[in-house]
Amino acid sequence: MAPFAAEVFGHPSGHHRQARAARLALEDARDQVAELLGAAPGEIVFTSGGTEADNLAVFGVLGAVARKRPGAETVVISSAIEHAAVLEACRAAAARLAGVEHERVGVDAHGVLDLDELAESLDGDVALVTVMLANNEVGTVQPLADVVAHVRRLAPGAVVHTDAVQAAAWLDVALAAPGADLVSVSAHKLGGPKGAGALVVREGTELEPLVVGGGQERERRAGTHDVAGAVGLATALASVAGQRDEEGLRVAALRDRLADGLLCAVPSVTEAADRKSVLPGHSHLCFAAVDREELVVLLDEAGVCVSGGAACASGALEPSHVLAAMGVPRTIARGSIRFSLGHTSTPADVERALAVVPEAVARLRG
Repeated sequence: MAPFAAEVFGHPSGHHRQARAARLALEDARDQVAELLGAAPGEIVFTSGGTEADNLAVFGVLGAVARKRPGAETVVISSAIEHAAVLEACRAAAARLAGVEHERVGVDAHGVLDLDELAESLDGDVALVTVMLANNEVGTVQPLADVVAHVRRLAPGAVVHTDAVQAAAWLDVALAAPGADLVSVSAHKLGGPKGAGALVVREGTELEPLVVGGGQERERRAGTHDVAGAVGLATALASVAGQRDEEGLRVAALRDRLADGLLCAVPSVTEAADRKSVLPGHSHLCFAAVDREELVVLLDEAGVCVSGGAACASGALEPSHVLAAMGVPRTIARGSIRFSLGHTSTPADVERALAVVPEAVARLRG
């Protein structure tokens, strides 16, 4: 990224030498992202991250429908455990666009989408179905191929979107999201820069832009490109793709050591989801009789960084809508902690957590 943040300042939409250098880097990044996500280069729209990509998917599809059929009854279906970037976009679209209704489909106790409930919800009024590839809080991988099959059979006119932000570091999105019309990814979940992402928009998918102006990104997202960010996204995505299998096994082993150790060492602890269906880097545990905010603070003071909920919640540890949808009692959910492991995680990190967490939980319970 460094040359495009410090040396090559050209506007990639320009025509002089500096602009051409920036444009070449941008299009090389586009080609790389497209190949790794199983898309054509022209199907890649660079964004400022996963939230913008999700918003563009939701408002873009529903906006296109509203333009063609003003006021017509239109349904957007999401899972009940989507990231706030999707749920809030669906809620806002239903509030702002005449005729739009948002329906949420439930999940089972492990956070897996209820396909029967989805099938019952699908009909000709459905314009968009958005189901994340893997959940950001508990890590559960969704049966996206089955979702696409249901939509194509029961609501063939609907567009399928998947938020693959959490999954892209661990799953081959091209294989794991077959048939999805729209796919969101974000660089920061891959070890890339914050503030860079992309939306795959399959050829033929109608999309109204959120941002208009210079006509960049085939008039789907106007504005001067963040060339360094695009290069960072492409490089990070290529890096994880080259070591995904090996890293997945290594990190899953660390995760299992951590989870098994805490389940043995601490009384009254439960795993939020079935580990067999969870991403390698996720361990979401519920500690009974503990306040998660207090536990987060104690662990942070001891050098163990964990999350009490979605990291995007502006610091507010609100009750988890994901755990609520899974049927976890509020008294249990209030002690839920997410341990995230990744490329930089080491056995020493796990052993440190195993030494610190039981002591912190005992202190709070005492």
